[in-house]
Amino acid sequence: MLIKFTLENWMSFKTPVTFSMIATQERQHGERLSRVNKYQARILPVAAIYGGNASGKSNLVLALRFAKRLVVKGTQPDNLIPVEPFRLNDSCMDHPSRFVFEILVNESIYEYAFSVTREGVVEERLVLITSSSEKVLFDRKDGKPNFHSSLKNKDFLKFAFKGTRDNQLFLTNAVSQKVNIFRPIYDWFKNSLVLILPESQFEPFEQFLDQDHPLYSTMNALLAQLDTGISRLGGEDVPFDSLGIPEGFKTRLQEEIKEDVVARIMDGEKNERYFLKRSKGELQATKMVSFHARDDGTEARFEIQHESDGSRRVIDLLPAFLEISAPEANRVFVIDELDRSLHTLLIRQLIEFFLKTCSPESRAQLLFTTHDVLLMDQQLLRRDEMWVTERDTQGISDLFSFSEYKDVRYDKDLRKSYLQGRLGGIPRILFGGTLATHCAVKGKGENG
Repeated sequence: MLIKFTLENWMSFKTPVTFSMIATQERQHGERLSRVNKYQARILPVAAIYGGNASGKSNLVLALRFAKRLVVKGTQPDNLIPVEPFRLNDSCMDHPSRFVFEILVNESIYEYAFSVTREGVVEERLVLITSSSEKVLFDRKDGKPNFHSSLKNKDFLKFAFKGTRDNQLFLTNAVSQKVNIFRPIYDWFKNSLVLILPESQFEPFEQFLDQDHPLYSTMNALLAQLDTGISRLGGEDVPFDSLGIPEGFKTRLQEEIKEDVVARIMDGEKNERYFLKRSKGELQATKMVSFHARDDGTEARFEIQHESDGSRRVIDLLPAFLEISAPEANRVFVIDELDRSLHTLLIRQLIEFFLKTCSPESRAQLLFTTHDVLLMDQQLLRRDEMWVTERDTQGISDLFSFSEYKDVRYDKDLRKSYLQGRLGGIPRILFGGTLATHCAVKGKGENG
């Protein structure tokens, strides 16, 4: 789980901002909060981030994506780190960008922090937080490491650090050197932190295609209930050679897909999805198609590209909602622009579906950005689950929770206050009557 995330000097976030999933003392919807008894902590399962256009919402998501890529994939030996510092102040361009994560891994809380410039890693630190103290497992500063005395094989750790490039995180290199004590933190970034951007799809869609998949019936039943017009999705076998895959990539797939390996291919231009697997030595391809009910009780087959943007968005997101709603789920899904191409009632239904599965034992979380103020409802979300990004006149973004407003009561109409600008986070429309005046002048000139 994500406990806290602090960001500094990244894109529009010049000064430090902290995004916290620790619950406040308010009592609304307390039954769904995750309890971490070891730390006497209550963790929020959901967070909605509002804000005007260019206020910083997506920059927050991009920061998470940058951090994940830097940890999991690292950098090439001679490459610069693709960090994006605040650009509207020259002094910030050479100042390090700082990222601090507080995460729950195997019921223990760790703080992992790093500061980077384009040239290299300035600082890096991993801390195990106990209920009463903090243990700094490693601390990297000025190109030198310090390891906690309790760690075994310190000589090997020092050896692994010597092989860590200036533009590389020690955590990344240590895991590649099979330093398994740090592996759970690396795996959290790799496997538990899932980012879905507006232009991306959630990959595991094969449950729509395989009738033997345990979620096949559930997926199609929910899809029919969400008013997409689709009665079900299914798979259609197609020859592998007909997919139009470049020869080099086709050869690679032939080599890498073994009997127990599957692959997914998505054609963004045609909105087609293929599922590849090997059976009896032959590589087989299954194409996703949709079916709609006819008046006579039969079904009409549709290509996915013929479905509406909203229906395709549901197809992309429904597997994610089902995954985080599973009893043993422990992933953090971050969805940028959740409301893109989706009706308010449909989004609300998906969120409610997830929240009904949350309990003190849950370890899954949903974070999303949105413009949909109809979701700004205290019957759905707590005040500490609703956040706002706001950009000032200097282009600097800030981030705050509605729980920080002492006059926001549990029965207050948040939407009205938000749209009136009392809570911040709305566009500053500067032209006032200028647009109307311009149109009138233009119209007069054309008629004259």
